[in-house]
Amino acid sequence: MIYRVQHRTTYHYEDPVSVSHHVLRLTPRNLPKQTCWESYVAILPTPSVTSAHFDYFGNTLTFFTLHEPHECLVVEANTKLEVNPIASPDFSASPPWESARQALAGDPSDEVLNAWQFVFDTQRVRASRELAAYARESFPAGRPLLAAVLDLTRRIHQDFRFDKQATEVATPVQTFFEKRRGVCQDFAHLQIGCLRSLGIPARYVSGYLRTMPPPGRPRLVGADASHAWCAAWCPGIGWVDFDPTNNCVPSDGHITVAWGRDYSDVSPIWGVLLGGARHKLQVEVDVAME
Repeated sequence: MIYRVQHRTTYHYEDPVSVSHHVLRLTPRNLPKQTCWESYVAILPTPSVTSAHFDYFGNTLTFFTLHEPHECLVVEANTKLEVNPIASPDFSASPPWESARQALAGDPSDEVLNAWQFVFDTQRVRASRELAAYARESFPAGRPLLAAVLDLTRRIHQDFRFDKQATEVATPVQTFFEKRRGVCQDFAHLQIGCLRSLGIPARYVSGYLRTMPPPGRPRLVGADASHAWCAAWCPGIGWVDFDPTNNCVPSDGHITVAWGRDYSDVSPIWGVLLGGARHKLQVEVDVAME
């Protein structure tokens, strides 16, 4: 699949902003399944300082600073990339789910040490007995790890409802768990919390969905906006993505932009402002196939 992605973010400030500093994570990653052919970010007003770097997780960061007063900020990212379908591993042949915890305890390799950091609590996702108890239904003793995660994905999709009005960016996982309503960020955080509560490494993945599905296939929830899902680590196989919002295993319809421990590590736009007071935010995303 060849995609063109346009992600436009507009801020309208109640009072002028005199100085602002921003960090963007809007450039898709290059992965075995996807190749980013071209990507650029247009910013109005034109910033006085821009630079690009990689963060700790290998995500592409764009920094910019505005020194002139402004009442409106527009950030538009345009990307052309190729995404290829990948064959999912045989979930039923994956090792027992308990092996993930055992591998973390006894293997000092770089792969395992990398996975280990995705077990610990973060500001937005904390393990709990309640989340562990909810997850346990999908994780009986000896069940293949990926089959168990897939079943947990199905249950979260079944038990929770997508509702844009129910939560906010800062809504804790526990609140979503109790209300049973939220957005893709909440679904991903919940599944990550469930997995970490059992000692299984899980990371947060941000990206986009195909806007229009192929003929005969349903439109996925979360298209026309940034989307979020999660990935679980399996010994001997590595990281495997799961989308609890849509009860599916991501393939060529999901475009990966960034990953981290939770949403805080992958926020598309983050900034520090002087002035501005309140603001109105408008986000427009379009994913078109060529």
